[in-house]
Amino acid sequence: MRFINANKDDIVAGRRLGVERICKVLQVAPSTYYAANGRPASARQIRDAEVWPRLLEIWEANYSVYGVRKLWKAAKRAGIEIGRDQVARLMKILEIEGVRREKRHKTTKPDPKAPRHPDLVNRVFSAAAPNQLWVTDLTFVPTWQGLAYVCFIIDAFSRAIVGWRCASNMKTGTVLDAIEMARWSRGRHLPKLRCHSNAGSQFTSIRYGERLAEIGATPSIGTVADSYDNALAETVNGYYKAELVRGPAKPGPWKTVDDLELATLGWVHWHNTKRLHGYLGDVPPFEYEESFYAGVTSAKELVKIK
Repeated sequence: MRFINANKDDIVAGRRLGVERICKVLQVAPSTYYAANGRPASARQIRDAEVWPRLLEIWEANYSVYGVRKLWKAAKRAGIEIGRDQVARLMKILEIEGVRREKRHKTTKPDPKAPRHPDLVNRVFSAAAPNQLWVTDLTFVPTWQGLAYVCFIIDAFSRAIVGWRCASNMKTGTVLDAIEMARWSRGRHLPKLRCHSNAGSQFTSIRYGERLAEIGATPSIGTVADSYDNALAETVNGYYKAELVRGPAKPGPWKTVDDLELATLGWVHWHNTKRLHGYLGDVPPFEYEESFYAGVTSAKELVKIK
């Protein structure tokens, strides 16, 4: 208590330290300090002392990437009754913030001689059910071993990552491996599926078209050098980079491609099962799909009853 009294008015980096910031470092509840100084803590101070450790735990458990809105939503899902303004105020005290995306680098290398499939999406990245529209793209991540390339396949209905591959090259085989994972998890025959990509040579290759044909899927390709024609895949690549590769938790840089692959495995699991998506009403992709299938089952049961 004497240490806090002696230092709470000190100015560091243009800011007054204050009781709360010192208590955070010392891992002492501010209410404990105020009680020891003979001044009862206010109701707000007591409430803050109860809540901020749980908020910090939730923030750190989610790759330290949530901003005010998502941390507030995650706290409510965890059973914490708290207002958005209180979350914003406590985040300032804790000096934590949401992650920000950076500009994406270009990895698309079109093959001008290869025939291209038509664009069947026209920038409408939505679907009425799972396995109607997948989008895919490649991105790269530096490692000590050299550049690693990551291919994601995303279901537009739920934003779930249904297949992915991390490799030391961006050849067609990397994309085909991601498709294999996707069809292992989603089914081997999907005749209503469209699979949309950019005009990279991997996606205009004969092998890529044949692999999609094996599962009954129809390829769709956007125009060259137009990120909006594959915006959903670009978005996922963007927050993969922001949340994992350059994220606040700073797990990298990775020594090898295998190290990055292991880290990506953990991130994909979190993305599908825990990450809150505003587009889905702030629920994870797999939870959103479970609700969809539960609704379909209920509807069929009602028809049988009638």
